Amino acid sequence: MATCPECDAELDVDDFDVEKGDVISCPECGSNLEVTGVSPLDVEVIGDDDDEEEEEEDELDEEGEEDEEQEDWEE
Repeated sequence: MATCPECDAELDVDDFDVEKGDVISCPECGSNLEVTGVSPLDVEVIGDDDDEEEEEEDELDEEGEEDEEQEDWEE
């Protein structure tokens, strides 16, 4: 049985129910966890940093589109 790296809660997940790369959620703290090993079960927290990076990229993409629109108006 594995424990949540964030809150140390025991995760009641059967090794046969998950595969490497699956994402599960901790029932105690709600952290998203990626299965990194199945025998024995091992999980790692999926960082919010990934989400923040994606949001920043989206913002940059939107800013680039705004710049293009301004160029169109200037012509």
